[in-house]
Amino acid sequence: MKDPRRWWRRRSLRLRITAVATVVAAAVLLVLALLAGRLVGPWLLGGVDTDLRAAVSTAARAVESGTAPSTSDGLRVRVLDTAGDPVDGGGPPALGDAHVGDLKAGLAVTFEGPDDAVPTRWAGTVATAPDGAQRLVVAEDPLAGASAVIADGGMLLVGLAVAGAVLVGATTWLVTGAALRPVGRMRRSLRALPSGGRLPEPGSADELGALAAELNDLLARYDEVGERLRRFTGDAAHELRSPVASIRVQAEVGVAASDGDLAQETLADILVETERLSTLLDGLLTLARADAGEVPAAEPVELVTEVRAAVERLGAEEPDMRVSALVPSAWALAAPSEVELVLDNLLRNACRHAASSVVVSVLAMRAWVRVVVDDDGPGIEPEHRGHVFDRFYRASDDRARSSGGTGLGLALVAEAVRRRGGRVVVGESPDGGARFEVSWRRHDRRS
Repeated sequence: MKDPRRWWRRRSLRLRITAVATVVAAAVLLVLALLAGRLVGPWLLGGVDTDLRAAVSTAARAVESGTAPSTSDGLRVRVLDTAGDPVDGGGPPALGDAHVGDLKAGLAVTFEGPDDAVPTRWAGTVATAPDGAQRLVVAEDPLAGASAVIADGGMLLVGLAVAGAVLVGATTWLVTGAALRPVGRMRRSLRALPSGGRLPEPGSADELGALAAELNDLLARYDEVGERLRRFTGDAAHELRSPVASIRVQAEVGVAASDGDLAQETLADILVETERLSTLLDGLLTLARADAGEVPAAEPVELVTEVRAAVERLGAEEPDMRVSALVPSAWALAAPSEVELVLDNLLRNACRHAASSVVVSVLAMRAWVRVVVDDDGPGIEPEHRGHVFDRFYRASDDRARSSGGTGLGLALVAEAVRRRGGRVVVGESPDGGARFEVSWRRHDRRS
């Protein structure tokens, strides 16, 4: 047996909306029809009782004044004693003792009579004649056709409820079709959309206009991601070609060389190139993970300790490096692996271009903590500062020619800082070289 929920989900939105609206309308209208059918009888009897009580009240005043009551509006008025026997010269009324008791109490009663007899409705009240005798003044009205009216009225109400539900369903079908027609046009336009194209926006301020705008924004982001992927793939292929070609050439030289010293030197060059290739691949992998949204959990990281550890990892043959911690500790909200990657890349970049010294400063502010790296190298020209964090970007100056890097280090720094809500900027150091400032959000250890 098919799953009804699965079958229901496979129906069109227009059909589901129409079906739900029709069922709800039918249920509501049928309930109202049944309630109205139950109220038809009491409503009819209430109208009859009002007329009967008005006639009884008029007749009672006549009895109390000693005059004979007259028939009012076609209603038959009788005067009885308190036992229910007639005192107006007419025949005995078709009332039982229980009916008489209810009438004396001011209640209206219905006398059904035999099966083929027309039921009658009675109302009465007790009046005092001038001689002091108690009289029961009653009025009756035949309920001819009342049962048929109640039955037919109930059926009519049910029929109207069904017709109303059908009308609601048809109206919903037409309205939803008109409302969803622009969505269908949008879907067909999206299917035939060329690369780089955009959906025509309806220009209205309704949900369809907002949907078209959001879809165009999504298409723009997809195009941007595709362009970045194509550019990244081309740059990566270009960057990988150089170390691979160099390794191949040096390996061929080493194989052809008969001199052991030359072969050893060639192997050392191959090792350098393989290390460069490994660094490049690690950077590509890190960037790919960042593009995929893989972000490690944030935790408090003490930057002064991390900076000193990064300096120790560089080794003794690097330029003179000094750590200037203006605070005893500075806690940032990040991941230890991210902080290590940022510091290693910034310090390696500074060491490659520094003439003699690198100064690393750690500062703490109210909402941010900063790491500032200054070198005394050639610096970065202002026109290149906006692009140094792009992937594989190289400036055509002395700093770029002396680099020997992969072109990914600063891109990794920018990506790691950006996804934590921080910022990294480049400027000019007091020693004339480059200054890189990295800011992370501060973590309050007391919280």
